[in-house]
Amino acid sequence: KMHTRVKNVNASKSSKKSSTQTTISRFFTSASDTSQATDQPGITRQDGRHEGRGKVRALYAGQAQLVYSVKTALLSYNRVISTVQDKYSSHFSFSQFAKNTVIKKSSEEPGVPNRRTKTIYTPLEEQYMEIKKQHADTVLCVECGYKYRFFGEDAEIAAKELNITCHLDHNFMTASIPTHRLFVHVRRLVSQGYKVGVVKQTETTAIKASGTNKSSLFTRQLHALYTKSTLVGEDVNPLLKLGDLEQGEDVVQDSGNSYLMCVNESFDKQSKELTVGMVVVQPSTGDLMVDCFKDNVSHSELESRVLKIQPVEILVPSDLSEATERLLRNIALTFLPIIFFSFEIGSYSLCMGLESPIICCLGPVIQYLTEFKLEKILLCSRYSLVKNENSVIIYHLNVTTGSVKGSLLWVLDHTQTPFGNRLLRKWVSQPLKSVIDIQARQEAVAEMLCSESSVLPSLQSLLTRLPDLERGLCSIYHKKCSTQEFYLITSTLSRLSAELQALMPAIQSQLSSALLKNLLLDTPQLLSPANNFLKVLDEKAAKTGNKTEMFVVLTDFPVIRNRKEEIQSVLSDIMEHRREVRLMLKNPSLDYTTVSGQQFLIEVKNSLSSIVPADWVKVNSTKVVGRYHTPFIVEKHRCLQQLREQLVIDCNHEWINFLQLFGDHYYILRKAVCHLATMDCLFSLAQVAKENNYCRPEILEDKSQILITAGKHPVITSLMGDEDQYVPNDTHLQGDGKRAMIITGPNMGGKSSYIRQVALVTIMAQLGSFVPAREASVGIVDGIYVRMGASDNISRGRSTFMEELVEASDILARATSCSLVILDELGRGTSTHDGIAIAYATLESFIRDVKCMTLFVTHYPPLCELEHLHPQNVGNYHMAFLLNEPESTSDGEEVQPEFITFLYQLIEGAAARSYGLNVARLAEIPESILRTAAFKSKELEALVNSRRLLSDAWSITNKEALLDWRKCSL
Repeated sequence: KMHTRVKNVNASKSSKKSSTQTTISRFFTSASDTSQATDQPGITRQDGRHEGRGKVRALYAGQAQLVYSVKTALLSYNRVISTVQDKYSSHFSFSQFAKNTVIKKSSEEPGVPNRRTKTIYTPLEEQYMEIKKQHADTVLCVECGYKYRFFGEDAEIAAKELNITCHLDHNFMTASIPTHRLFVHVRRLVSQGYKVGVVKQTETTAIKASGTNKSSLFTRQLHALYTKSTLVGEDVNPLLKLGDLEQGEDVVQDSGNSYLMCVNESFDKQSKELTVGMVVVQPSTGDLMVDCFKDNVSHSELESRVLKIQPVEILVPSDLSEATERLLRNIALTFLPIIFFSFEIGSYSLCMGLESPIICCLGPVIQYLTEFKLEKILLCSRYSLVKNENSVIIYHLNVTTGSVKGSLLWVLDHTQTPFGNRLLRKWVSQPLKSVIDIQARQEAVAEMLCSESSVLPSLQSLLTRLPDLERGLCSIYHKKCSTQEFYLITSTLSRLSAELQALMPAIQSQLSSALLKNLLLDTPQLLSPANNFLKVLDEKAAKTGNKTEMFVVLTDFPVIRNRKEEIQSVLSDIMEHRREVRLMLKNPSLDYTTVSGQQFLIEVKNSLSSIVPADWVKVNSTKVVGRYHTPFIVEKHRCLQQLREQLVIDCNHEWINFLQLFGDHYYILRKAVCHLATMDCLFSLAQVAKENNYCRPEILEDKSQILITAGKHPVITSLMGDEDQYVPNDTHLQGDGKRAMIITGPNMGGKSSYIRQVALVTIMAQLGSFVPAREASVGIVDGIYVRMGASDNISRGRSTFMEELVEASDILARATSCSLVILDELGRGTSTHDGIAIAYATLESFIRDVKCMTLFVTHYPPLCELEHLHPQNVGNYHMAFLLNEPESTSDGEEVQPEFITFLYQLIEGAAARSYGLNVARLAEIPESILRTAAFKSKELEALVNSRRLLSDAWSITNKEALLDWRKCSL
């Protein structure tokens, strides 16, 4: 028996990666390496035909193109997979895991009897072992009556992670949970990195009793599988409102992203170019992104995309290069056989307009999602490029870690809906480059701030306390939703449609923003299909999950209608039989009674039991009466139970068909939800601007400049709250003028905060937000590249200095004349001379060759000389401070360190020193050490000055120069 625990791995602090809860598991190395494959544990996945060739309404040409691509890939992969399974069926199956997987072996392998001691398994244990053989990498929850049970090592894992009791029962350890708590415990196990399977009973008691195998075990089969990226279905209750969790429940919030990424790479030996194909999908929301790009030796392009998307699972081929594997090691890996990335499928891209590496990634994604019955979402998902041509590249600047204070997303996020929260995260990570789109958002925000119309408050109130409509629609499309969820989604959509329709006259007459009108005018029509489905549902039955009474109009459900007529016929026979019973017992007022769920009981006083026929069946009794069933009632009651259980089966079948019909409207309903999400984001930006008194920046299209008057750091200002003591600063960067600012000054003087402030204000301006400044004028930048901090990357074999230089090299290769580059203390990871040389040469390259806007923080005075070499393009600045020098000391007295008062004001000119001893004092370094350090600092400073004077003396060629040198030396 093999069990795979999919670990959660936080990205290493040393590699500066975002902390991502991920799932790690691997398939075996190669489909063709049969010698290795036979050593791996055998796992057979459920075989299922693809059912995703239904109707898809592709409303746009680009959407139709992807739908055709996915359909073709589906058909081709069915042929490839069939070939592979026939050829390698004795060696592997798709779900087989391999290296770098944590494998725990139990004392007994399921399905294999212990040869030394003959083990007798119960029928339930044998049934469990048969299912476990096919899904050895999965924690199985097995439905047994009114509870779900775990067996063997699954029970031990459940006991540990769920804090429940585990005990030995027959041959296996076992643990159990109540059925109504399944969604809580499945989510907990998935959040801990396990792949979880739910096994349900497929037979009912009455139908089984009427069959030939009355005494056999209930049949069971795997009903659903769940991982972090595939957490969709009624078993896991995806319909959580934002912040609406049960008290004390340690359940993962469902409003965040859970992307599945597939990566494929190919190396051209002739051109020595690495081409990477990528497909990213979020099954719970329907988001689909594709990309194909050239990468360098350091894999910086792939790294930036992975950090930006933060996937929870990654599918990669088993022949992945070692460098790429090291990069992804701390994220999430699932290795697939090479055959699933076959270029044969990629050749179809010639007629589809998509690159072959992307098509090669579509197949593994389809096959992987098929195991979870989620592959159909690819047929109707909106797709976009990971690296959108209309978005700004943000490199190494944390702006979207909204789970903790201190990120830009945290400042801007006042959204009221989960789908609005996800959209705002995209806005922040992908600012716009289109002036028209930016100004459209600005106009909408401005109208929300200034308009006195009552329609905007009404629209904002509509968004409060909405369920996660985006995930709910996706759950319905997958046919994995409960009746409660369906009713909540459709009733909410219907209510929104009606209320928006009532606001249409006011929207047309009172709103002037073109963006707001485009979002709102067609939304009621897009939401209208929901009302048609809501009309046929009974509210009470839907809310309680009673599918047998849920459909109020049965004309469209003839199977249910006929089954109910059969039930009514049996009930009529039983009620007609009551006359015979009354005559037999000579009791005209006799009626059936129901006790403890037993229906149609005939009560006879014990004193009259002698008149009860011998063939009547006594069900129960008390001291006063006995309760009986006649042979006729026994027969009819058995028939009635079978019909009722068959009705449940029929209703479940019709329910699936009903969801299929609703799924035909998925795309237009999802478009309406996207409109609501956009409105939510605009309201959020307006609220932030109003609360903090932001200004509307001017956006320039053809001019490279960043002019900010009295700008503030948005995050630090928000963290200060009411104690707003942040010192505003100006910024003047012009591509055709002074485009580089060399910033010096004392440690802790505010240099890093200032350069981050400029980057964040630029991002806010280009995502359409107002900015924290008195006035701002920002030209469109195509990328913001930041190199800050000092840390190593041991997992990839990089020292601190190497990490600095690799990032600097990437920025040099990426940046253009329209970019904003921010470098903080480049070159400090090595010796002073080498550090100065590298920093000087790098900065000069940005000034002379790249010609981009640059903010360069340094403690190296020689770099300030670049202002004299490039006076038109470079300016020296420093953070102002007050120097409180100690009283002069006489000979023999100890030198005292200076005291610094920070002013946090950016002023022109270079700072002479960094005053690091002041920071040492703030860090409470012992006073004796500070005095020694101050003395040594004076001594070294005098030595350096004397050497400089001596060097200058050798260059004297006339009397005037000699007199100047004498004045300096004195």
